[in-house]
Amino acid sequence: MNKIVRLPLSFSERGPGGEAPRQNEVPDFSTLARNTITSRIPMTPTLATPPLPTSSPAEKLTLAVVAGGLLALLLGLADGDAGRQQTWLYLALGLVSAGTLAWSWLKFGSKPAGVQQNNLWLRSSTGRGGVAWVTGIVLTGFYVVLYWYSSDNGQGNFGPLNNLVHGLDSFSQWLRARPADQWFLYGTFYTLAILLMGGRVLWKYRHSRYHLIRTVSVMFFQLGFAYIIPGLLQFFQQPEFYFSYFWPLKYDYLFPGTVTSLVQNGGLGVFMVFWGAVMSLLATPVLTYFYGKRWYCSWVCGCGGLAETAGDPYRHLSDKSREAWRWEVRLIYPILALIIAITVLLWVNFATGSTLLGEVGDVAAKWYGFAIGAVFSGVIGVGFYPILGNRVWCRFGCPMAAYLGLLQKHFSRFRITTNGGQCISCGNCSNVCEMGIDVKQYAQRGEPIIRASCVGCGMCSTACPRGVLNLENGPREGRYQGSQLIHADSLRILS
Repeated sequence: MNKIVRLPLSFSERGPGGEAPRQNEVPDFSTLARNTITSRIPMTPTLATPPLPTSSPAEKLTLAVVAGGLLALLLGLADGDAGRQQTWLYLALGLVSAGTLAWSWLKFGSKPAGVQQNNLWLRSSTGRGGVAWVTGIVLTGFYVVLYWYSSDNGQGNFGPLNNLVHGLDSFSQWLRARPADQWFLYGTFYTLAILLMGGRVLWKYRHSRYHLIRTVSVMFFQLGFAYIIPGLLQFFQQPEFYFSYFWPLKYDYLFPGTVTSLVQNGGLGVFMVFWGAVMSLLATPVLTYFYGKRWYCSWVCGCGGLAETAGDPYRHLSDKSREAWRWEVRLIYPILALIIAITVLLWVNFATGSTLLGEVGDVAAKWYGFAIGAVFSGVIGVGFYPILGNRVWCRFGCPMAAYLGLLQKHFSRFRITTNGGQCISCGNCSNVCEMGIDVKQYAQRGEPIIRASCVGCGMCSTACPRGVLNLENGPREGRYQGSQLIHADSLRILS
């Protein structure tokens, strides 16, 4: 008879109450081995966060120059001397401009070209950290002050922004033949942001001809069509008009009051009405049929221009969840329906001499301007860049994006084709999508991306290391046909 060899008992071998096993019971050696191994290996290992790369002394110097410009801006706000206000303002703009362009070149221009989305989630400024929240609060506060606390009080005082507004008086007189106001200050800041951050984008994506041309396009339309031309029109005593904005984004351009006022101005005013109506109702469907909504949202629009330049560091923050998509549908299409209804209501009211509906249309237009035109597009749309991403307004609130999206999804030749057999599921495409589309899910299945929300920025294609994604304007026949190379259902390696 074989003799059972007894091994020393550890506490882990004992019963639930700590009692020793019975005399003739053979120990469970698998349990013994497992207990021995787990007693030596931590059960909850922690992964150390990799250290962020440090900025070079030259980069720190350029950032210090930018900080000096912001300090000069604050001094300009606080200084009561009219002469020094202008000096502080121009000093601030010069330092911020020089520092931003120099930092952009050091960060991207002097390094190898390519999509560099490294460490964005680890940085406080781009990963919803403390710096991002402070930036969001400052931007939101600026828009609140701009919209509701900076109107002219009738004596040339523009509230908290008064010193900065009057700091631009001489430049405004040169460009527009009139003193500056809060909207000229805002337009100057807005245009400068697109130009400076556009320079950053040009260096960052200099390897992509598509992004170079697209970025130059939004910079050109903002500077020329949304800043210089409106100023020159005022210089020659003509109505201020923005030729790069159309109804329903610039919702009042087809309101009867605006149309009547422009027509009464004469020949140029009639052309403005003609331009707005043709671009909104004829050119938009035609151009979207051939090129998708990207022709406007990523090449012309000022809102998209700011998102693609100043908002580029925040594109990865867009919510990719299905719930976010549901909210997108719940908000953007009712907003489009609302502005269409208001426009029709105003024209019916105008045609009946305001006898049918009274002031209902005017009241609705004012509330729309407050809630959508100010709160949603400005305070939330730009102020929440560092928290929700750079296309919050374009994705959830812009009626022009909704209009273009319906045309793109149902009546356009545009699509993003995918070669599913080449996809390695790295997720770069989804990460850089500013509209919250989970591009990887389409690429894995080899399905074309035909989404109403897609603005055709092309970043998913640029970020793909395998060339899986391609922006195309092909025939509408077979538009939804997937990749013919390899279908995901044909891969049964593990089954």
